[in-house]
Amino acid sequence: MTDSVPIGNPFDRVAGAVIDERGLAHVAAPAREQRELAAGRALAPLDDRVVLAVDGVDRLTWLDSITSQALAALAPGVSTELLVLDPQGHVEHAASVIDDGERTWLIVDRDRASALHTWLVRMRFRLRVDPHDLSDSLRVIGGTAAAVAELPSLAVWRDPWPVVGAGGWGYAPASPHPGEAYDWAEAIVTVEDAARLAASAASGTQPVAGWMAVDALRVAAWRPRALTEADGRALPHEADWLRTAVHLDKGCYRGQETVAKVHNLGHPPRRLVSLQLDGSDAQLPEPGADVLLGDEVVGAVTSVARHHEEGPIALAYVKRTTPVEADLSVAVEDGRVSAAQEVIVAPDAGRTASIPRMPRLSRRR
Repeated sequence: MTDSVPIGNPFDRVAGAVIDERGLAHVAAPAREQRELAAGRALAPLDDRVVLAVDGVDRLTWLDSITSQALAALAPGVSTELLVLDPQGHVEHAASVIDDGERTWLIVDRDRASALHTWLVRMRFRLRVDPHDLSDSLRVIGGTAAAVAELPSLAVWRDPWPVVGAGGWGYAPASPHPGEAYDWAEAIVTVEDAARLAASAASGTQPVAGWMAVDALRVAAWRPRALTEADGRALPHEADWLRTAVHLDKGCYRGQETVAKVHNLGHPPRRLVSLQLDGSDAQLPEPGADVLLGDEVVGAVTSVARHHEEGPIALAYVKRTTPVEADLSVAVEDGRVSAAQEVIVAPDAGRTASIPRMPRLSRRR
């Protein structure tokens, strides 16, 4: 497989289409595309998402044993997600998961798919499992659940975010959670059906949206993604990923010790925040831009977007000790922009275990 977007994108024939390294970026009206996408009228070709599949009778118990999610009893048609962690508990891969009773479908970020497939093949041992890379023959189309349900799909994954799953834990203190209105699903379709969708979009009969609109809705919902929030040292706790991708009561898997220790006994060293950026400046920060408290760098931007209602917004990791009421700023090419933070993961997140204190023994006389 290739880690780059396929050459000859069929959506380049859509009026106003801008294609970049992630695929269809926009069709000249990102704000309108967001509204159409959220309303269920537009569909989004997700060229930076690809499909892996796992066949074999042991597929669910096998995936259960090597990832963060409890999958052994996953019912056909139920959507969930998993994380692959390194031995220190850092997020290496994330995958959207749907099983149809005969095959488990994994939707993953394109730039990590080859590495994940290679790792899955190496982890087969003697089990009856067969991981496939289907990135050349299948495509992923996103939209609301109702919108993608109309597509001739092989499987549809409905994003469970932000509902706390069985065995999960939510750190975000906000109520209601801004993701409660987030209606997102991804359909797995053939290359031929994706081309037919592109033809309908080019003729003007089917509205489409680019990844910029998709990202704006995701960032507004505080939804983490491996492409942006798994920065090589991210713990699931830091992005509130225990909510949908981790089962805290399941058996052993790589990285579980760190997951349990941080959740039960400690605090994540960083915390994800939502940033409302100063809208008077037309310049948006780049992912990776420094987040500052005064002149001190306290974090970095992971995702940034211009939302059709909220204006410029971003997700960023900051140090756990950064005061929640502090006024922050973000570095841009020409200086800084002001940033007001909203708490996604609170500084006191974690340390959920109640450990009885041993009574002090009196000194023997």
